[in-house]
Amino acid sequence: MAQPRLASLDSSMVDRLPAYSQPLFVAKSKKGLTFEAIGQHIGRAEVAVAAMFYGQAQASPEDVEKLSEILEVPKENFEAMMGFPDRGRAGPMPPVEPLIYRLYEIVQNYGYSFKAVMNEKFGDGIMSAICFNSKVEKEVDQAGTEWVVITLKGKWLPFSRF
Repeated sequence: MAQPRLASLDSSMVDRLPAYSQPLFVAKSKKGLTFEAIGQHIGRAEVAVAAMFYGQAQASPEDVEKLSEILEVPKENFEAMMGFPDRGRAGPMPPVEPLIYRLYEIVQNYGYSFKAVMNEKFGDGIMSAICFNSKVEKEVDQAGTEWVVITLKGKWLPFSRF
């Protein structure tokens, strides 16, 4: 079986992240764990786990307990994860990191198309980014080409509610 590819902390982001992020990434790397493996242990989706590592999602007391267990780091080191997340400081706009820029470019190029289709299907409203989950999957076609499949699932909030 192939060794998993492990995501590590981008050193250019360190100054924009909570103090607990770097020790989380170090422990994850030392243990040779993927976000998927950690998510399975704590009962969360892998994207939600990564969001906690980056300070973009709030951890529950149970999350902190289970993270401490799997990473073998005292939970006191990560109690700040239970505070309010800071979702707006991930980086410059437009993004300069190539993969993040491509995601930005997708929204820039297709955002109004997504909006038009959603409005046709649901009416006037917005997709929640709070009551939200996502999934990243890998597909390999018959030619052996790897494809990324990103599923974004957000609760629909009709503007008539406001």
